[in-house]
Amino acid sequence: MKNWLFGLVTLLISQACVQASTAFSDANVIKTEETIAIEAAINHYFHGSAYNDKTRLQQAFHRQARLYLEKADMAYWELPASDYINLYKAENQGKFNGRIGRILNIDIEGTLATVKAEILMPARQQRYIDMLLLKKLDGVWQILSKSAVGKASHYNGKRILFILSSAHFHGDSALPAGVSFSEIVNAYDEFSKAGFSVDFVSPQGGALPLAYIDTSEQKHKQYLYDRDFMYAIGHTMKPEQIVAKDYRAVHYVGGSNAMYGVADHPQLQKISMEIYEQHGGLISAVCHGTAGIAHLRLKNGEYLVKGRRISGSPDEYELQDRPYFKQFPFLITKTIEERGGTFLYSPRNTPHIEIDGRIITGQNQLSSAGVAKAMVALLNQEATKQP
Repeated sequence: MKNWLFGLVTLLISQACVQASTAFSDANVIKTEETIAIEAAINHYFHGSAYNDKTRLQQAFHRQARLYLEKADMAYWELPASDYINLYKAENQGKFNGRIGRILNIDIEGTLATVKAEILMPARQQRYIDMLLLKKLDGVWQILSKSAVGKASHYNGKRILFILSSAHFHGDSALPAGVSFSEIVNAYDEFSKAGFSVDFVSPQGGALPLAYIDTSEQKHKQYLYDRDFMYAIGHTMKPEQIVAKDYRAVHYVGGSNAMYGVADHPQLQKISMEIYEQHGGLISAVCHGTAGIAHLRLKNGEYLVKGRRISGSPDEYELQDRPYFKQFPFLITKTIEERGGTFLYSPRNTPHIEIDGRIITGQNQLSSAGVAKAMVALLNQEATKQP
C-alpha cells in the first residue's frame, strides 16, 4: 500500500511540475526579448569590469547612475557612474583582473528590472553580491543603480555544466516525465560546498519539468525555496549559449526524461566531447542520465564507453510491462554493452559508483552525491598537479 501511494504521489507531483513548467515557459515568451536585452546590459558590466573596458562599462550604466558600495575605511561609499568607470585605468584595458560575473536572477516589471548578480574573485577568496536596478530608456536597458556587499568565499571560479532533458513526456505519449530533483540537488550541493559553480543546459533551454520532489527531505526543501537556484533551473541555457572551454566537467542528470532529446543532440555531444578531449575535463552521469553518454564518440570514431566501466539505471530494473518502457528509444545497459562498455550495478536502492579515468557514473539518485564527491576529488587532485 505504501509503495502504491508513493507512486501515485510521485505521478501527481510529476504531472503538476509538467503543467507548472509549461505554464512558466509560456508566461516567459513575452519576456524573452527583454530578458536577452537585460542580460546584454549586464554582460557589458561583467566584461567591462573584468577587462578594464570603459567603453563596455559606459554601455552598461546610464550616465546619471549612482553606485552604493563598500569600502574598507567607509561604512557607506556613494559615487556616480563616471567616477566608478574611471576607477578602471586605460593602461589596463583588455587585461583580466580576476572578476567572474554571473546573473543569479532577474525580475522584470514593464520597463523596470532588478538583477541579482554574483561577482567572484577567487584569487582574493572574495564573493560579492550586486543588486542592480535597470530601466529601459529610449529602447535600451541600462543600469540606474548598483549596490554591492562582499564577504570571504571558498568559491574557486571553476564551473560544472549540468546537462538535463527538456522532455515533459515519455516519447510521443501523454505519460509525464521529468528530471529527478534529488539528482539535481544532491550533486549540486556537493559541488557548491566544494567551491564549484554550476550552470544548467537543456536542449530547449528554459524551465525544466521536475519529478520526485519530496519536501519532507531537508535538502529538497532547502533548494525548492532557494530563489537563485530555482531561477537557474527555470531558465536553463540553450546549447548554443555554452562555451565549452569555460567548464571543467559535464554532469548528465537523470530522471526518466533523460532518455529523450539528450543522447542524440549533436550540439550537446559536441560540448561534452570538447570539454573531455580538448580541455581535459570530466564526463559524469547518474541513473537514466547515463543514456546521455551512450552515443558519445571520441575523435577517432570509437565510442566513449568502449572498454570502460559504466553504471546507470539498469535495464533489468525497468518495469518492462509498463507503457512508459515501450517509449524508450533505446536501452541503457544493452547499448553500453553493445558499444564495448562493461555495465555494472548493485541491488536496488543501494548506491553504486564507477570511476574509470575521467569518466564517473552512478546507478541511481542515491549515487548522485558520491559521484559529485568523486569528481571534486579528481578535479582537486588535477589542480594540485598544475604548475
